[in-house]
Amino acid sequence: MGTINLESLAIFKAVVEDGGVVRAAAKLHRVPSNVTTRVRQLEEFLGVRLFKKQGRTLGLSAEGRILYNYSLRLLRLADEAVHELRTGKAQGTFRLGALESTAGTRLAPILSRYHTQFPGVLVELVTGTTGALINRVVNFDIEAAFVSEPFTASELHSAPVFREELVLITSRQIGRVKTAKDLGRSTMIAFANGCSYRKRLEDWLGSENVMPERALEFSSYQGMIACVAAGTGFAIAPKSVLVALNATDKVNQHSLPRRVSANQTHVVWRGEPSLALRGLMMLLQNAKQMPRAEPS
Repeated sequence: MGTINLESLAIFKAVVEDGGVVRAAAKLHRVPSNVTTRVRQLEEFLGVRLFKKQGRTLGLSAEGRILYNYSLRLLRLADEAVHELRTGKAQGTFRLGALESTAGTRLAPILSRYHTQFPGVLVELVTGTTGALINRVVNFDIEAAFVSEPFTASELHSAPVFREELVLITSRQIGRVKTAKDLGRSTMIAFANGCSYRKRLEDWLGSENVMPERALEFSSYQGMIACVAAGTGFAIAPKSVLVALNATDKVNQHSLPRRVSANQTHVVWRGEPSLALRGLMMLLQNAKQMPRAEPS
């Protein structure tokens, strides 16, 4: 059985990114008929249609989208292999995902040291919920991500990185909260569905048959904390975030059961880690922040 030719993948990628055969041909210094032939040969080899007509333009088919995501990874790995063998150094773009809390409280010193040790690597950091980040890693949109328990990712490798203590936060006017029932039917303030912290909070509320009156969704801890401080409702947050945002005196903190409060952040990735990712993992291991990685 044959395999995909990297040159054909590069041509296919150019057609996708330049929006058509003519522009891709000009960029690649080829005649349009040659580009069309190579794309057709690729389709025949795979037995699928990679493009579909969208008016006067070409659009990716579902199969084309899958191949495009793989082509990004395969071509990057090919470039990395050549560069590593020639120089032994990482370079290029390293797309990394992180939770809002991790990006805001943990990554600045780590990425600063990373830049010092690997100046040839450009780190592109994106944030999101655990669910959204895992989907992006699975689809090769990003190479790795810092996510939180609980999560399910049978296709990915994972390694624990940081320990977090989660606390319930309310306004200063709310007294001690011992059980979920003490919250009554007040408003839950959280990130969108897919946030693992939100799931922990909802599971705790559900275990005591507590149903919030409503849920308000935010995209940042700054907004969540301001809303809680104003007395709108309650939320869950890592203690490290409250410290980083100088918010410990703006809200009341309430202890949660250990099964809810004790949490670990993991780094997850798919397949063989690139030289850039191995550099990050080595840096964390040297800082004694990460145990040996194991498949999840």
